[in-house]
Amino acid sequence: MSGLLFLALAFFAYAQAATVRNGGQSAADAAALAAARDDRDQLFDGFLDSLDDKDAWQDWLDLTAPLGGDGCGPAGDYAGKNDADVASCDPVTRDGDPGYTVEVETRFDTGDTIVPGTENRTAKATATAVVRPLCDFDVDITDIEITCDGEEFEIDPDDVLDLDPADLFSVVLAD
Repeated sequence: MSGLLFLALAFFAYAQAATVRNGGQSAADAAALAAARDDRDQLFDGFLDSLDDKDAWQDWLDLTAPLGGDGCGPAGDYAGKNDADVASCDPVTRDGDPGYTVEVETRFDTGDTIVPGTENRTAKATATAVVRPLCDFDVDITDIEITCDGEEFEIDPDDVLDLDPADLFSVVLAD
């Protein structure tokens, strides 16, 4: 009977560790997505601001325009909302797509366990998220006609109220 009790308590310790590990991965995913989403929003705003310059707006859709901000601030906010702290946040490029790799450490731990060496352990997790362009365009055109995610449309620089960052760019986990 005591063997079964020990086995049950060991399984419980394993479940506690898995919960902490999964919570850490969720926090890392959220933080990386928040960082990349911040870049996506900058790319979108830059695109809108450059609509009067037919040469400049293309750089924003191609993800080659320089960004002025750093997505690591939003990464820290989202890690915190998931009860974790950012251990590192680094800009990366995956297949030409800009993004961030974020490592977090949980603020919560496994608590007391009967398995030696597993008590009060936090989890570290890493995630990478990137911004991917959804649009193709013809550089020889005089109007702003683009195809985004299979849908063709013309952008009127004077009326972009219906346009959303998610129409032009996706934010996805890369690792």
